[in-house]
Amino acid sequence: MRKNIFQIVKASSASVIVSLIFVLVFTLIIQLFSLPLGAVKPVNQVFKILSIVVGGLIFIRGDKGWLKGIIYGLVAVIVTYLLYGAIAHSLSISWKFAIEILLGVVSGAITGIIAVNIKKSA
Repeated sequence: MRKNIFQIVKASSASVIVSLIFVLVFTLIIQLFSLPLGAVKPVNQVFKILSIVVGGLIFIRGDKGWLKGIIYGLVAVIVTYLLYGAIAHSLSISWKFAIEILLGVVSGAITGIIAVNIKKSA
């Protein structure tokens, strides 16, 4: 049990850190190349999903990868949402947040399944 919680915490933390790195790099790209602001939301969603994948592939092991994936995907989305809200000084919960949670949970579950099966065969 303790090992599973530690895996979830590490995977969630890695996801948040990777997401922050992606956002910082993307912010720099926006500043340098004057990209349209309409591209920000979809790109941020892709970054969140990729960061969840990275965190899961690195830290999820053992069994019940789908369950660990659901939990760390949910935690990662909530933490990044709160973090980005604190940075922007605005936090609003809407149906879009529910979609973000769903994307995080699904991508976490899929990644968890893949991660535990990769570790078993490696």
